[in-house]
Amino acid sequence: MDSNAAEAETLTHGLRRHGHEVAVVGTAAAALGSFEEADIVLLDLELPDLDGLEVCRGIRAACDKPVIAVTSRGAELDRVLGLQAGADDYLVKPYGFRELLARMEAVLRRTQTTAPAVRTVSHGPLEIDPSVRRVLLDGRRIDLTRKEFDLLYLLATNPDTVIPRKRLMLEIWGDSWSRRTVDTHVGTLRSKLGASSWVITVRGVGFQLGHG
Repeated sequence: MDSNAAEAETLTHGLRRHGHEVAVVGTAAAALGSFEEADIVLLDLELPDLDGLEVCRGIRAACDKPVIAVTSRGAELDRVLGLQAGADDYLVKPYGFRELLARMEAVLRRTQTTAPAVRTVSHGPLEIDPSVRRVLLDGRRIDLTRKEFDLLYLLATNPDTVIPRKRLMLEIWGDSWSRRTVDTHVGTLRSKLGASSWVITVRGVGFQLGHG
């Protein structure tokens, strides 16, 4: 999903040479109408008809399809906003084609191998069902992004353990992001759960599931 026809054509040619089937669309409306058939979405955030972050949120609200955001906006805040919108990775233009392929492989590997085991976890009023990636709190559904769900599920399946930041980075982000990435996702997760006490910060170590 790329707003630049020339870039899209070059990228499509390269991906097909490496054995990928590629479908290209140039608008947000087309993207939101076609992403379900893809194994992975490369999403240019500079689309002509809608902010790409909104497209990313729309995809994430509908499913857990892997998404790599591609953009010329490389500031840390832009990367954080992209991840908060539900992107699994964030690639800044100009980038090398080999790097793109490596990131695609890494995202697919993580999303395929780190899918939670099908075991529903209950923790007081909190219920997490990984088979459909659903979170209920007091019977009310809580909408989480892929990374927020993975973070919560990791904490909930280790309820009496402080999970070090390094483990969170490796298991959820593939060690690709900064300290701020973890803190941002923890803050958003606390906000969605309605209480900061759901995720306890153990200073200098990591995080632990709380009791709301």
